[in-house]
Amino acid sequence: MKDKRVARQRRAKRTRMKIRELGEFRLCVNRTPRHMYAQITTAAGDKVVATASTVEKDLRGSATGNVDAAVSVGKLIAERAKAAGVERVAFDRSGFKYHGRVKALADAARENGLEF
Repeated sequence: MKDKRVARQRRAKRTRMKIRELGEFRLCVNRTPRHMYAQITTAAGDKVVATASTVEKDLRGSATGNVDAAVSVGKLIAERAKAAGVERVAFDRSGFKYHGRVKALADAARENGLEF
């Protein structure tokens, strides 16, 4: 189990270093079995511009750990990013595979105006 977590963290570190070189805002995604979290940070990673998650009261109405919940988080983070003046981001999947809930969140964010 530890090796799986270490491998994911290694992949995440490599991605974050590449995004730091690009110097763009970063859309970070984290998933747990129960919830989905997304936040947009500055290029240096020192300031959070927008956040969205299934922990919030307006998204907790139905199931929080499935693809539908990830789509709603993607829509919400895109709306909040546009309100903060951010339209272009780099996608940081935190070492998770790009399928399932992570892909659903990314597609929903793209459909609602974020470019990456």
